[in-house]
Amino acid sequence: MKLLQQKLAQYDEPQKAKAAGVYPYFRAISSEQDTEVIINGKKVLMFGSNCYSGLVNHPKIKQAAIEAIEKYGTGCAGSPFLNGTLDIHKDLERRLAAYVGKEDAMIYSTGFGVNLGVVSTLTGREDYVLWDEQDHASIIEGRRLSFSQSLKYKHNDMASLEKQLQRCAPDRVKLIVTDGVFSMEGDVCKLPDIVELARKYDASVMVDEAHGIGVFGRGGRGVCDHFGLSDEVDLIMGTFSKSFASLGGFIATDEVITNFLRHHSRSYIFTASITPASTAAVGAALDIMESEPERQQHLWDITHYALEGFRQMGCEIGHTETPIIPLYIRDNYKTFAITRDLLNEGVFVNPVVSPAVAPTDTLIRFSLMATHTKEQVTIAMEKIQKVFRAHQLID
Repeated sequence: MKLLQQKLAQYDEPQKAKAAGVYPYFRAISSEQDTEVIINGKKVLMFGSNCYSGLVNHPKIKQAAIEAIEKYGTGCAGSPFLNGTLDIHKDLERRLAAYVGKEDAMIYSTGFGVNLGVVSTLTGREDYVLWDEQDHASIIEGRRLSFSQSLKYKHNDMASLEKQLQRCAPDRVKLIVTDGVFSMEGDVCKLPDIVELARKYDASVMVDEAHGIGVFGRGGRGVCDHFGLSDEVDLIMGTFSKSFASLGGFIATDEVITNFLRHHSRSYIFTASITPASTAAVGAALDIMESEPERQQHLWDITHYALEGFRQMGCEIGHTETPIIPLYIRDNYKTFAITRDLLNEGVFVNPVVSPAVAPTDTLIRFSLMATHTKEQVTIAMEKIQKVFRAHQLID
């Protein structure tokens, strides 16, 4: 065995979890992503999806994808920079810019690629990137690649953010990057306070709306729209893999910034373009999100129902105020075991364990879609109550 393999063979945590019968990852689904899915031939209630809009199976979106394949083929065979730009890419960019209230937008092949390519590119060696300690991994990887000084502030702690801003040279660029909705805990960034600090210290603001679009704001426009601060936020990022029921991502901002990014952002220039099918699916999803506000309202109705139910049950759910509901377990092994037991009861949820969170902060991530029924949520909560009692997490 070569040295590389010898070193990597020391990592055996997955093997240990499999031997204990609690390994919770790569569970193969043999059906469409929906409120119910098929795993190992058995129907399971899906409460682990990020498609908050519930549009992933919508017939209009499927048909749009099919028609795009028939017209354009299955791929672009090149990056946007060279041969990979289609007219439907440009049309979607214009729509997305208008949707979130910006001059221009750029489409990337993945949401991860957006944050990686934008955060790593915008600022220089003598500039600053300021980021919330709970920001998504893609933002963290972007700031790691940046040559700028990286300043972390405590989660949603505005005194900590201001302290870091005070460390910055006044005449240098300062970019504050935050999630709009934090993907594990389900809480919302303090955007009004962040914008106020940005004004005070002449900083720019970038908001990752991956988990905000389709949930907050008019027609699902996100947290920036919800707070009425889209004009005050310099860059708005979104992903297509959640409420847009597709794959890819975008950054929306002013034309000065997109002009620079189009010619310098490596994850944009050197990655093949988003497929025609994915592009058309996003456009169709956007049509539905703008024309059917009742979907968003239903999502909030069942969210409030679930939040109240879990609180009455005695579950610890932290500061969430969104369809992302963390059920804290605070033990790695027990989190895996509960995930297994819930799947056996017919409920699919996602475990979040260290190193993604501290060992004392492990949780089950229970997430809702606009297509869930109240009855499905009730059944899931009853199953969770049963399993949590068995593990002595609640009375």
